This record gives sequence, structure tokens and C-alpha cells, in this order.
Amino acid sequence: MDLGGELPAPRFVRADVRVPEDVERLISGFERLDVVVNNAGGSPPAPLVGTSPRLHAKVIELNLTAPLLVAQRAYPLLAAVGGAVVMIGSASGARPSPGTAAYGAAKAGLHHLARCLAAEWAPHVRVNTVVVGLAATPDAAAHYGGHDVDASAIPAGRPATPEDVAAACLWLAAPGYVTGAEVRVDGGGEVPAWRLLTTTPP
Repeated sequence: MDLGGELPAPRFVRADVRVPEDVERLISGFERLDVVVNNAGGSPPAPLVGTSPRLHAKVIELNLTAPLLVAQRAYPLLAAVGGAVVMIGSASGARPSPGTAAYGAAKAGLHHLARCLAAEWAPHVRVNTVVVGLAATPDAAAHYGGHDVDASAIPAGRPATPEDVAAACLWLAAPGYVTGAEVRVDGGGEVPAWRLLTTTPP
């Protein structure tokens, strides 16, 4: 992406991307837009039984509706330069997500949304998803029930780092042919549960 000179100064905008008016204020400040990374998301532990419908709705708004709104508003600017959208997905949207069912369902919807937009907006805008598995972040222990990620559960022997995810995003953001893809950044997935149920013969 040649911006024709020096990069513009960073600009920070406080916005709730679940709110259309905030999305409009966020995107309208740009004259040019090459890449959008939809990274807003997450969920507290929220078992389906005993959790308020309002919380489930908010989780779905943040993880599915908000990326749709941002991508929709950014489309004209992205199309003008042949830009790209990168959705930050989750392994929770590709396998059961007990205790965070609304989050998992929203991420599954996000993966499908990206494939739909890739087909609808081609060839002007590419849309891809980075599907993140178990990750090591400052908040990881809180997310995984107060425990550190067990590296033995990951074939690669360690959880993903923010740098691993960023590298995938940069590759998908660069001009290229790939669109409608789901790039898994999960270290080979998760060791299947049946491995824990078997015993070694004596």
C-alpha cells in the first residue's frame, strides 16, 4: 500500500462500535482507509442458564453486530483503494463453547459474515478472518477460569501470542488474492478430549 509519502499521525477515537452513530463518527474522520481490523470483542463467563438475556444480547452485539456495522460504514473508503477487512474470529466459533454460548455463536456468525462479505464485495474489497485459538495475553488467566493456559493442550506446545495474531493480520491486510478465507492461528488446534480418556496398555 503506497500512501504517497509519510504515514499520517495516529488518531485515537473513543467509540462504542455497537452504536451506529459512534461508528459513523469513527469512520467519517478518514479520507482514505486501506485496512479495517475488527478486533473489538470478548465475553465474561456467561452460562446460558442464570445469565440475563440482556447480557447475551450485548455479547452478540459486540462480537457480531459491531463488526458488521464497522465494515458496512468503511466499505466505500475501502472499495476506493482495493482495501481489506480482517475479522478477528475465535476457535470458540468453530467448536463447542460451554459457558460462553452466546460468544461462540456470535463468533460462528462472524466467520460466516466474513465469507458472505467476501463474496458480496469482490473484487473491490477482500474480507478474511483470523481464527484465534488459546492465546497468552495479560487477561488470559481470568478468561480461562483463573488458570494459565496449559501448553500441553496445544500441538505447537505454546499458546498464540499477540505477535502471532498480528503477523496473520498484516499478511491478510497486504494486497493479494486471498479473500473469504479463515486463517487459523491456533498452533494446530487443541488436543482432542478423547486423548485424555484413553490409557496406555501395560
